[in-house]
Amino acid sequence: MSWFQRMKKGFKTSIRRDLSESIWSKCPNCGHASYKYAMKRSFWICPDCGYHMHISHKMYTEILVDDGSFEELDADITAADPLRFKDDKRYVDRLKASRKASELNEAIYTGTALMGGHPIALGVMDTGFIMGSLGGATGEKIARLIDRAIADRRTLILICQSGGARMQESAYSLMQMAKVSAKLNQLSLAGLVYVALLTDPTYGGVSASFGMLGDLIIAEPGARVGFAGQAVIKQFLATDDLPQEFQKAETVLEHGFIDCIVSRDEMAVTLTRLIAMLAPAAELSAEPEHKPILAV
Repeated sequence: MSWFQRMKKGFKTSIRRDLSESIWSKCPNCGHASYKYAMKRSFWICPDCGYHMHISHKMYTEILVDDGSFEELDADITAADPLRFKDDKRYVDRLKASRKASELNEAIYTGTALMGGHPIALGVMDTGFIMGSLGGATGEKIARLIDRAIADRRTLILICQSGGARMQESAYSLMQMAKVSAKLNQLSLAGLVYVALLTDPTYGGVSASFGMLGDLIIAEPGARVGFAGQAVIKQFLATDDLPQEFQKAETVLEHGFIDCIVSRDEMAVTLTRLIAMLAPAAELSAEPEHKPILAV
């Protein structure tokens, strides 16, 4: 009998072969597994298919701004529960869980920083907080960030990552679309530049307001951009047959709704070059206004 002949099928060992989640990261698009350390160095872009994985507000900040230059603003602002909303879960409980999961008090992380030595005002939305939805506190933080950009003569950059307006706040949430849009008009009148960066996903009230109001609108590759989500559209049309590239950034670019698509590993360099070209003209357009403008 051969020494290498299998005597019994289904042989099992006591050693587990599971990949540790603390070491490995699996691409949700193609299933390719990579070391997390290697993924971090590659800006969380899959080396096999180029898929841009979801990353947190802190990761975006680390990637984009100069080391040690970020100073957070309005960290204590958080959502209220004016409607005492409850569906299968109380809104206050959702807020509590989201604060723990995202390490944020609201769906956007705001502050001032330097990018390639240029002063910017940066806001980063995070889907870890109730899908990055737009609520009253979210709009207030953005409004205050715009005030700071005007006062300090900074370029404004908003990284959009949202499922849309927050239904638990009803009209209070929808009001933020007009509020932030009015603030962006004040920024424009001050001669300052606003760059909107659309990541996956950018939907609903965000895409219908400040997401599409940038002087420059940039998207990450493959980012889903639209108003209603694909599941809602399929239900409305009573079909499961949508084009493969429907609502993808590449299709949105073809139809002229965004200016360009930039890979995450090229984003900091691209934004720095754009600010260098556009910010000097903004600085010469008017004298700095140091008094903050009241939120509307």
